[in-house]
Amino acid sequence: MKILETINLTKTYGKGETVVNALNSANISVEKGEFVAIIGPSGSGKSTMLHLLGGLERPSKGTVKIEGEDIYELSENKLAQYRRKKIGFIFQQYNLIPVLTVRENIEMPLMLDKAIIDKTYIDELIEFLRLTKRQKHLPNQLSGGQQQRVAIARALAAKPAIILADEPTGNLDTKTTQEVISLLRESIKKYNQTLIMITHNDKVAQNADRIISIVDGNIKLLETNK
Repeated sequence: MKILETINLTKTYGKGETVVNALNSANISVEKGEFVAIIGPSGSGKSTMLHLLGGLERPSKGTVKIEGEDIYELSENKLAQYRRKKIGFIFQQYNLIPVLTVRENIEMPLMLDKAIIDKTYIDELIEFLRLTKRQKHLPNQLSGGQQQRVAIARALAAKPAIILADEPTGNLDTKTTQEVISLLRESIKKYNQTLIMITHNDKVAQNADRIISIVDGNIKLLETNK
């Protein structure tokens, strides 16, 4: 079942001689439960693609459909609500709030949305990501790998349909990188979610079901690892 589709997705910045074509008529589709890695050199359009898929930037033209709905037909308020409920974001910088505990950081998006917090589910997430003994700690009391696990739990807290990860292992050593990727694979299988991840690391990309390569804003290769 197709969960995400782009149609002629295009993003340009600037005008005239200074115009930059960050993404050129990108057409991709992603199946529910799939793990897709997007690779490419710096400045290739990877982050632009992710931002457009997540509703963080509006395209110059083209369409992004999630579960059949064109997200850019939504108003800004509706789009913001859609992001909070349907999409979980994980970034290279963990973006944890330093004065909040691990558990408070995980529950924060739900509190901002004034949603009912499913304590049982949060407990399950914390246990699954091996944070039970750390849930009352502050971010500065955690290792880099532990902070990224908190960021993963926060992204999963609202039970999103899609997780978008931008270089989630960029600040981690090799051992912790593999641990985080394994946890991500387990989590999307356990919670029946879809993962789209940007990475510059070819070894990390090989963990995905499929690899999309972007060069100069153009999709160059669709490779399957299945």
